Amino acid sequence: MSGALAAFAAEVGAEGPVAVEGGRTAWDVGGPPAGGVRLVSAPVGVVEHVPAEMTVRVGAGTAVTALHDVLADAGQTTLLPDGPGATVGGALAVGQDGIGRLGRGRLRDALLEARYVSAEGRLVKAGGPTVKNVSGYDLCRLVVGSLGTLGLLGEVVLRTRPVPPSSRWFAGPADPSAVRARLHRPAAVLWDGATSWVWLEGHGVDVEAEGRVLAELGIEPVEGPPPLPAHRHAGGDATPADGARYVAEVGTGVVHRDDPPVVPEPPGPVAALHRRVKQALDPAGRLNPGRDPLRVVA
Repeated sequence: MSGALAAFAAEVGAEGPVAVEGGRTAWDVGGPPAGGVRLVSAPVGVVEHVPAEMTVRVGAGTAVTALHDVLADAGQTTLLPDGPGATVGGALAVGQDGIGRLGRGRLRDALLEARYVSAEGRLVKAGGPTVKNVSGYDLCRLVVGSLGTLGLLGEVVLRTRPVPPSSRWFAGPADPSAVRARLHRPAAVLWDGATSWVWLEGHGVDVEAEGRVLAELGIEPVEGPPPLPAHRHAGGDATPADGARYVAEVGTGVVHRDDPPVVPEPPGPVAALHRRVKQALDPAGRLNPGRDPLRVVA
C-alpha cells in the first residue's frame, strides 16, 4: 500500500458520514451530499504509465486534463471526459459517458482496477491491470456510476487508447439514420431535428474516405459539435414535444435538453437489488449520504 493510499484510508476512517470532494463539476448529480458530511480528498498524481501495455495507474483525485497531458507524451489518452476541473475519481463515480460513446465504447470498460476505501475504513482492491489475472466479482463495473456510495475511490488503473491521428467534425441536413448506415464506425452522430453532426476519428486516409461519403449526403467539414443543452435525458424521454432545443446522440439513447429530466421511479426489482448491494457494502449509509445513483439519468 502506498503512503498516499494509507493516508487516504486513515482520513476516511470507519465512523461518521463522509464524502470525497473532487472538482465539483458534477456535485449535484444524483443529489448533493447531505449536510454535515465530512469531506476528504483522494490522492493525486500519475503513479505508473506503461505505454506498451496501454495502462495507467493514477490517483483518483488527479485532474483528467493533467492525466491526459501526461499520456499525450506517449500518444495515448483515455475514455474519461476531460471537462475543466473534472477529476479521475469524480468522472468514474458519476459514470456518464462522453459524446464519443458510439464509437469509443463505455466509460466503465476503461476501468481495470480500483483501490477504494470501504465503509469500514479498509482499503479494498478490485480488478487488476490485466484481465487474465482477474477473478471473482467485477466490482470495478459496480463502482462506476455509484456516486461514491459503495466505496471511495483512491487509486485506479485505466485502459488507455491511442490518440487518433485524425479527428474531424462534419455537419449537414441529412437523416442521421442514413448517415450512420453509410459509415463504418463514427465516434459520434448527433441530431437536433434538422442537422446531423458527425465525428470521425482514425487514420487520415480513413477519415478522408468517410468524409467523401458524407459529402455525397450533403455533410461538410465544420469546426466542431453544436453546443449541448445542459441536461441529459434517456430513452423514450427523447425529444421534447414543445419544440424546445435538443441534441440527440444517435445510437446511444442519450438526449441533451434545456429542461431537466423527470427521474422515473425505478422498477421494483432494480430498486430492491440496489438496496441489497448498498446494505451489503455500506449498511450504515455513511458513504456520500444524500446521493442516489438511481436518480442519475443517462
